[in-house]
Amino acid sequence: MKVATVSVAGERRVGQITADGASIAPFDLSVSEAQTGILALIRGNGAGLPPRLSPIPLAQVSLEAPIPVPRRNIFCVGKNYYEHAHEFARSGFDTSSANGAVPGNPIMFSKVPESVIACGCTVVIDPKVSQAVDYEAELAVIIGKTGRGIAANNAFEYVWGYTIINDVTARDLQARYSQWLIGKSQDTFCPMGPIAVTRDEIDIGNTPIRCSVNGELRQSSNTGLLIFDIPKIIETLSAGITLQPGDVIATGTPAGVGIGFDPPKYLKDGDVVRIEIAGIGVLENQIVERSS
Repeated sequence: MKVATVSVAGERRVGQITADGASIAPFDLSVSEAQTGILALIRGNGAGLPPRLSPIPLAQVSLEAPIPVPRRNIFCVGKNYYEHAHEFARSGFDTSSANGAVPGNPIMFSKVPESVIACGCTVVIDPKVSQAVDYEAELAVIIGKTGRGIAANNAFEYVWGYTIINDVTARDLQARYSQWLIGKSQDTFCPMGPIAVTRDEIDIGNTPIRCSVNGELRQSSNTGLLIFDIPKIIETLSAGITLQPGDVIATGTPAGVGIGFDPPKYLKDGDVVRIEIAGIGVLENQIVERSS
């Protein structure tokens, strides 16, 4: 199932994308229920979905992030593709490489919920704050039910589905503070969408992921190449942390980020970042420099 959170005449709705991809059939949810986006569906892990109303052409709605404001910080995995781990270690900005470029265990950090924006919204960069803003194409896991101490071999039972995240990062802040939350959590630094899909929609062991900037292909990989796969990530996080329905986990980015080039290709005013993950769609956002 493919679902989206949209705005229709200024009112938030949640619906299922039709088979032809041209319309959305809203679920019969109250206005207050729809405010949480697809969280309204995730509770109960997809059981007992509300009735669907008449489809509306997608051309008549505005896409919002599938979960417009997550209930808590987005969990993120750093350095989770081999080639990216090495390019980041070479960059001089990696404060986690004392024990080698490739981590022995998942590196976890987070982004604040308020950094989330929708597909089509602008990523605002503030040159007074950072001169080194970068992109990171990532598959994001959406948790479907509560769990703690989850074994890897049971992990997919806790997955509701997937979406796309651009883990926008201020590299200079990332290095300056020797941890990653500030550089990752600037306002608008978490584009999410365009839709979410249930876990049966894609083959997570063999799903292409690509990112281009202004039409130039920068990242091209496959989720099957993760260093730590989704079951390992969930097992690691849930060891002492209770995962909740609607939790979002960004699984890491492939090689080809801006800092991997010589000289680095940081984002600038007017750039357009386009991320595509097969079976989910295209997340596209323009970069705009803050004027004051």
